[in-house]
Amino acid sequence: MTRTALITGAAGGIGRAVAARLAADGLRVAGLDLSDPRLPGVAFHRADVTDTEQVRTAIDHAVDELGGLDVLVTCAGITEGAPLHLTTDEEWQRMLSVNLGSVFRCVREVLPTMMAAGSGAVVTVGSVLHRTAAPGLPAYAAAKGAIAALNRQLAVDYGRYGISFVTLSPGWVRTPATESRLAPGEEDLVRLRESNPMRAVVDAEAVAEAVVFAASPAAGLLTGSELVLDAGASVVSPASLLRDAHRVRMGLPPLDAR
Repeated sequence: MTRTALITGAAGGIGRAVAARLAADGLRVAGLDLSDPRLPGVAFHRADVTDTEQVRTAIDHAVDELGGLDVLVTCAGITEGAPLHLTTDEEWQRMLSVNLGSVFRCVREVLPTMMAAGSGAVVTVGSVLHRTAAPGLPAYAAAKGAIAALNRQLAVDYGRYGISFVTLSPGWVRTPATESRLAPGEEDLVRLRESNPMRAVVDAEAVAEAVVFAASPAAGLLTGSELVLDAGASVVSPASLLRDAHRVRMGLPPLDAR
């Protein structure tokens, strides 16, 4: 029987890659967003993820169209912020509503379908920035940290229904939106590569590949877990990535030492 999937934020960089990959893998896919991702094999349902009634109506229609739901992937989110003393109540609430509230609304809506089926997989896209920190993103970090905590709670509450919950926490991901913030040329990309042990830049397709695994029946025993996808950046000491001349002066071995 063909598996079915619903992707929120399906028109964004990560959501679009996830929807395209799952459709290419033969799943029946519906995408939820404010804009149509216009992807082959992906049915579009318009909804503002901060609006409960829009979410409920869109998901109900999507589940009816798909004939059930096996997989939910929550990709909807925004990255905005300011230092806490400059963050207004409205900005704080917007970040929490889009990044965290959308997960609450969408998961709540699909749970009865998955509970009735006795199976399901929910993959929530979080961020490594609740483990590490970047300047000026307090509301974003708080929302993403809460996603991981919520996922653990859901794994406890709904495991008996055969539903698994995995949080996928990427670091910086190369998408049209994130690339638009880089300086012209290759310098920023080189710095990003040098910031992790794998010397890699994570792209949206790599996130989609991880989602495929996290949403698969084989990953069911990972429920309640968080998978970090940042090429090792969050586990590295900044001093370990200094150029060799600086490392030697600090008494550290060269990076290429054997």
